[in-house]
Amino acid sequence: MKALVTGSSGFIGSHLVEALVKKGYRVSCLIRETSDPKWIKDLDVQFITASYTDLASLGRAVRGMDYIFHVGAVIDALDWDTFYRANVESTANLLEACARENPGVKKFIFVSSIAAAGPAQDGRPVKESDAGRPVSQYGKSKLQAEEVAARFFNRLPIVILRPTNILGPRQKQLESMLKLAKMRIIPLVGRREKQTSICFVKDLVRALILVAEHPDVRSEIYFVASQEAYSWREILGTIRKELGLSLVIKIPYPLLLAIAFLAETAARLSGGSPLIKRSTIRSARNNYWVQDVGKIKEALGFSTQIGLEQGIAEIIRQKYNTAIN
Repeated sequence: MKALVTGSSGFIGSHLVEALVKKGYRVSCLIRETSDPKWIKDLDVQFITASYTDLASLGRAVRGMDYIFHVGAVIDALDWDTFYRANVESTANLLEACARENPGVKKFIFVSSIAAAGPAQDGRPVKESDAGRPVSQYGKSKLQAEEVAARFFNRLPIVILRPTNILGPRQKQLESMLKLAKMRIIPLVGRREKQTSICFVKDLVRALILVAEHPDVRSEIYFVASQEAYSWREILGTIRKELGLSLVIKIPYPLLLAIAFLAETAARLSGGSPLIKRSTIRSARNNYWVQDVGKIKEALGFSTQIGLEQGIAEIIRQKYNTAIN
């Protein structure tokens, strides 16, 4: 089977590419000229350079593919236009190229986000059938990209997955959190309540491949998340425990906002993306990112297998080999 993966040089995409190669797929990685394929450069894959604004180059990329995994997206940006071009227009162009050049594709899997659905209301886990209520520009762009994908449901076998907060090696925010923890600094993100579901990247990759290979699933949206919810402080506490840290410095919420303001200011001056944003900190504190995962379990028998402690332990062992005492 031949598979095309967009966003292949990123966190989720690189793990997906590794799993597909291991399963014997012939994998093509759609990259841009500015991409850094450091995590996949030594794998047996084909690299295809294309522009999301050029339908001809996208057409050449999708031609002959059995499966297309559209993972690529911009998560952090300083303006709406960047989100729209990267997440909405690029999805529309890729779908149009596929409809023109590869209408017989077995499956087109679009990786969206829980940000498109928005946080839970009144403590009730969000369902796929609920109207989207995004609270960020990123979430708004992913919801609009989903709406674009839905317009192609009658032309292509499309499935939309909405992963929750994904944890795993190569995830930038988690890497930053581990660096701070190694310095014995723990930011007090969120509240003490169970505010978020999680999913480790290995489980997400399992879901992506399962959906792709299932012949009868199309024109559907599925959440991919743990059934259990966690508090952000519980997640940070697990990191601290696994690293063997006894004494730490805790950064309170007001100071986190001040640090994020400085990071945003520096990003504007440099033209880059901030490592941490005030909107992200406020969202973690004020919102409840929990989802009803009954639909994917009933339809496909899928549920996450990696628990919080196991997943964090695997990440830290892989990164540091030994714990810090």
